Amino acid sequence: MALAYIGLGGNIGDTKQLIKDAIMCFAQRRELKVLTRSCMYQSAPIGCDGQDFINAVISLETELTPHQLLTVCQQVENDFGRERPFLNAPRTLDLDLLAYDQVILDDEQLQVPHPRMVERAFVLLPLLEIEPNLSLPRFGKLADYLPHLQNQRIEKIKGCCCPSKV
Repeated sequence: MALAYIGLGGNIGDTKQLIKDAIMCFAQRRELKVLTRSCMYQSAPIGCDGQDFINAVISLETELTPHQLLTVCQQVENDFGRERPFLNAPRTLDLDLLAYDQVILDDEQLQVPHPRMVERAFVLLPLLEIEPNLSLPRFGKLADYLPHLQNQRIEKIKGCCCPSKV
């Protein structure tokens, strides 16, 4: 079994509920075992206009390859009405494969670890919440990148009982 991390986010509709429902979709698949979920965070959009985003991260064990897991993520996005009218368009649900064990992958369909994860507080804060000492190929210790992201507006959503085992 491989250990993978998925980033979840969106800024259209009831994003908190959509994220919870997407996690349930992952949990119902027999080839996936959701282990942990972070709190939800609200953050300003980066590289686009629109409403604030809600984001979270989950860890899971899987029998799937990275490309198969990407396909599952895209299926779940589509099931929740994800549209891609233009780059960085507002979205109901966005699922990113952030890391897959210590694998480095770089092809036309997928880059692992996610190449921009260390530039985004909305990825690093929830990821480090569930895995504080995570170190990945290409990046090293992820916590070392947090000081460079202090200018990004982000806050933990109150009332969240996380991180938690699923």
